[in-house]
Amino acid sequence: MRSIVNIPEIVESLPKEDRELFDRIYRYYVEVGRLKLPDGIRDLREFGECEEQTIVRVTNKITLESTLFNELRAKRPIEAKMESINYSLEECRFCRAEELTAEDVFGRTKGKHCVTASNMAKYDYLHAIIIFGDHDPFVCEEEKIRDYLKVARAWFEEANRFDKSARYPFFMWNCLWRAGASVIHGHAQVLLSKEPYAMQEFYNKVRKLYRQKYDSEYFDDLFRVHEALGLGFRIGKVRVMVHLTPIKEKEILMLAEDFLDLPNALSNVLRWYYGIGVRSFNLAVFLPPIGESDLCLARIVDRVDLASRTCDIGCMELFARTSVVSSDPFKLTGSLRKII
Repeated sequence: MRSIVNIPEIVESLPKEDRELFDRIYRYYVEVGRLKLPDGIRDLREFGECEEQTIVRVTNKITLESTLFNELRAKRPIEAKMESINYSLEECRFCRAEELTAEDVFGRTKGKHCVTASNMAKYDYLHAIIIFGDHDPFVCEEEKIRDYLKVARAWFEEANRFDKSARYPFFMWNCLWRAGASVIHGHAQVLLSKEPYAMQEFYNKVRKLYRQKYDSEYFDDLFRVHEALGLGFRIGKVRVMVHLTPIKEKEILMLAEDFLDLPNALSNVLRWYYGIGVRSFNLAVFLPPIGESDLCLARIVDRVDLASRTCDIGCMELFARTSVVSSDPFKLTGSLRKII
């Protein structure tokens, strides 16, 4: 089975054009970290054979996204069992959304499976919640996801009519407390701003500079590299990548020509996530400005065990801007493709 620790051989085996494209976008190193175990813990081996650990670092030279993979952690099985957590609540205001939540000054947007509410503690001045009809947060049905995205698009248009200067939409879905959600009931969030948020603006600049230098679309080339490595494939109209420089565990990137092309791919990824034990995740979709056509980029990432008291983000992610992960993208790809 392919593994991130074999990346030198994998890259070397690529056709010349693909290898050159990989080298244009990525660099990497593979090193061995060594340690000595005192006699008192030598036989415990909580982490297996740990005296020598292969470390792989992959860096995107265009965006400077960088990830450290530890072979020892990546060898752990990714299968997991459903926790015995009670997700039901006797009193849930989202279960009675139209009675117990605020609405935007321009009204609510309703779908078959969801309704909007104005966020009571706003991130930005145009900020709403899409409250799912399901209290259970583990939604993966394509029909429901399509409805959420349709309502999101309708809300963006309503918010833009309310304030024509606000043209930059952002969609996000934080599932459960590890991902920053304060309410168990399933919900997503939508924002519309006068200027793009920082990461969207960063991507815009990256794409512009990349096109000027290489006369090519950055995201097309990024997908081509992932596809050549066996980490990229298509689900319907959507190009899917098991990210080579994930921000955290099990990150998947999705590229779509239109926002409403995403539901089928999202449904498949979420079914896979739930099947391997993911219970808390962050999903973000970067969209073109209102009235313009361009790529939509979705990023989804696992936020690890709900019961863990250890935060999955520390100084390496916050300040060194280099993520430390345990999941091997090559092994994840094999697992994901089995359900498609």
